[in-house]
Amino acid sequence: MTYDMLAALRPLLTAEADAEAHATGTEPADLEQAVWLRLLEHLATDGPPLDPQGWLRRAVRAESRRTRRTARRERPYPADPADLADDGERGPEQIALTAARHRALREAVRRLPARCSRLLDVLLSPQDLTYREIAGELGISQGSLGPERSRCLACLRRLLRPEVAARGVRG
Repeated sequence: MTYDMLAALRPLLTAEADAEAHATGTEPADLEQAVWLRLLEHLATDGPPLDPQGWLRRAVRAESRRTRRTARRERPYPADPADLADDGERGPEQIALTAARHRALREAVRRLPARCSRLLDVLLSPQDLTYREIAGELGISQGSLGPERSRCLACLRRLLRPEVAARGVRG
C-alpha cells in the first residue's frame, strides 16, 4: 500500500471514526489511531487489503465494538477497606497499608518498559496534568495518549496479576 493510498484513506477513516466514536464514549482520534495500528499489523502480515475502503470500515466498526465491550467490562474497584477504619477515619495502620500499596505500584511501574514507565509516572504524579501538558512533556501526540495509556495499563495488569490476589469469591 503506497503513501498515496494511505493519504486517500485518511478522510474516510476520520469520518468513520467520528461517526462511531460517540457511541463508544471514546475520542475519535483514539479510535483512528487504533485502526491505523490494526492496518499496519494487517500490512505486515497479509499485505494490503483487496478492498481498502471496505476493510477500513469493517476495522472501525470492529474497534468500536471492542471499545464498547471493554468499557462495559471495566469497572472501578470500590474503596479498599484498608483505606478507612471502622469509624471512617484513617489511622496509622491504614496510612501504612496505603503507603505500602503505593510503593508496590511505583515499583511495578518502574519494571515496565521505559515508554510505559515514563507515561504512568507522569499520570501518577500529584501535579494533575492535562493530556495536552502530558503530551508536551513526553513529546508524543495528544491523540496517542489514550491508546498508549491503555496498552501500558494492560502491561501493568499483566505484571501485577501474579502478585495480586483475585478479588471476589473463589471456588
